[in-house]
Amino acid sequence: MTGRRIVITGLGGVSAIGASADQIWQAMREGRCGLGPLTFERRDLRTNIGGELGDIDLSAIDERARQAMGGFSVLAVLAAGQAIRAAGLDLAAEDPARMGAAVGVAVWGADAVDQSYSDIFLDGKKRAHILTVPRAMPSAPAGQISMQYGLRGPVFGLTSACSSSNHALSAAVDQLRLGRADVMLAGGADTPLVYGIVKVWESLRVLARQACRPFSADRDGLVLADGAGIAILETLEHARARGAPILAEVIGCGLSADAADIVSPTVEGPAAAMQACLNDAGIPPEAVDYINAHGTATKANDRTETQAIRAVFGAHADSLSVSSTKSMHGHCLGASGAIELIACVNAIRHGLVPPTIGYTTPDPECDLDVTPNEARQRKVEVAISNAFAFGGMNAVIALRGI
Repeated sequence: MTGRRIVITGLGGVSAIGASADQIWQAMREGRCGLGPLTFERRDLRTNIGGELGDIDLSAIDERARQAMGGFSVLAVLAAGQAIRAAGLDLAAEDPARMGAAVGVAVWGADAVDQSYSDIFLDGKKRAHILTVPRAMPSAPAGQISMQYGLRGPVFGLTSACSSSNHALSAAVDQLRLGRADVMLAGGADTPLVYGIVKVWESLRVLARQACRPFSADRDGLVLADGAGIAILETLEHARARGAPILAEVIGCGLSADAADIVSPTVEGPAAAMQACLNDAGIPPEAVDYINAHGTATKANDRTETQAIRAVFGAHADSLSVSSTKSMHGHCLGASGAIELIACVNAIRHGLVPPTIGYTTPDPECDLDVTPNEARQRKVEVAISNAFAFGGMNAVIALRGI
């Protein structure tokens, strides 16, 4: 890594396994599953499993401001507030022009779009709601965070399918390295559990029927879920100057493209991203202890990810701890990497690798130590988080304890 050292000082998150980063981590370490039957009107959907959210306290957002927010913006703003409090960040004491936000999304405010179709085609209304555009636009979560918390530095949205969070985190690191900001709020948000999104994902024939079972021979697909995660990233100098809690250091980012197929993954693309991340961090493969895998529980992803890890890590692959926490919180699309960052940071802090639950049958094509079903104590000095997306867009983040 070149330039300024970048650290994480706060985490926030909302998912099917918890309404805060601490709750999410507690569920991960206990191996609790947040996936279950869908409760919204399914109409003709065949799918009846997802990662829905429980009761969420919305009191932190003014009701009038909330009227202009889609569901993914609400979750992003809530997660950002959690992260700010956890970091002990006094916004009034900071230069707002030196604070920014980068938030990744894979879809858009699908709830707002779905409601518009329902209003017009089912209820016979003449027009969509006047705030449908600001509720639905992919950049809305970043913009709403900036307005809620008065951030006037670099603020933007990113979209790269299921790698969106890790691309946002990497872009935020770049802003800090380049000296354009002292503090960046970065992560992702998505709310795909609406009729229209689930319906089109059904057409891809990649949704699981009963459970998310990454790396298990009987896996049959991914499980969609709502969620958001936001991290506070700061330069080390800034964090130390204000006495911030330092949770981990971001030591490397690696990006690549498959340039092959819009939906079928390659081995070479993910391997290139992992190698680029190690190069950026300036560490050998043997320095890595834990990989939070992309681990979607589709046949193609888990097999090719295993092959990519072996291509990069060689003999050390057999010494790695690997797990897919999507088995618990589901696939939150653009928010996945940010929620999985919670797993990586806490694996380092607590010396505990969260499990891959639902694992029943070894698959010889997925022959890594995937930490089946129960968390495992292990000293974790370096962890990496993998995110691989449709379109062959890959983003990998490396963290180290500090």
